[in-house]
Amino acid sequence: MSMIQAREQMVEQQVRAWDVLDARVLETLRKVPREAFVAPQHRFLAFADVEIPLPCGQHMLRPSVVGRLLQALSLTGDERVLEIGTGSGFVTACLRAGGASVRSLEIFPELAELARRNISSLGLRDMEIVAQDATHSDSDTRYDAIAITASLPVADERFQRQLAVGGRLFVVVGVPPVMEARLIRRITEDAWGTESLFETVVDPLVHATRPQGFVF
Repeated sequence: MSMIQAREQMVEQQVRAWDVLDARVLETLRKVPREAFVAPQHRFLAFADVEIPLPCGQHMLRPSVVGRLLQALSLTGDERVLEIGTGSGFVTACLRAGGASVRSLEIFPELAELARRNISSLGLRDMEIVAQDATHSDSDTRYDAIAITASLPVADERFQRQLAVGGRLFVVVGVPPVMEARLIRRITEDAWGTESLFETVVDPLVHATRPQGFVF
C-alpha cells in the first residue's frame, strides 16, 4: 500500500468514522503528510489511530482527535491561530492549512526544533514556532482560534481570555480515565459559551494547574 493510499484509508476509516464530516478538514488530512512528522522508528504507526511517542515523554494526538479538533474550530482561512503544544508540528501544519497564520508555543526546545525541521522540510510557510511555556505567557495578543493539544486537569480561564470576540478555543479538560473535549466561544468581551464535544484522554499540559488533593 502506498503512503497516499494509507493516508486515504486513515481519513475514511478512522477520521470520518468518528463523525468528522467537514470536507475541508478531511481534505487537510489528505494533504498534510502525517508520516513526515513521525520518527522513522514509529513510521509504521503513522496512519494508525493511536498516540505516537515523541521526545520528552510527549505523544502525537490520534488522527481522529485531530480531525475533531479541526472540525470544531471550523477555520475559514482568515483567522489568526494560536496553538499550545507544538509537538512534532503535525497539528500546526493542519491548522496552517485551514487558517491564515499560526503561532505555536512549545515548552520543550527539542520538540520546537523538531517541528521547525519537519515543517521546513515540506516548504510550509506562515508558522511561527516559539520555545515557550504557555502557562507563563503574558501576551495581550488576541486570536481568532486557539488549539490546546494537551489537556488541562482543571479549567483555566487564562487561555479563553486570549480569544478575540467571536473566537473559538479547543481544549480537553479533566483527569484520567475521563476527560472532556470542549469548544469555548467568546461571545462578547465579558461572556463565553462552552460546548461539550466528546470524551478522550490526552497528555496533560506541562505546568498546568492540578486539582487540589484531599485534606485530612
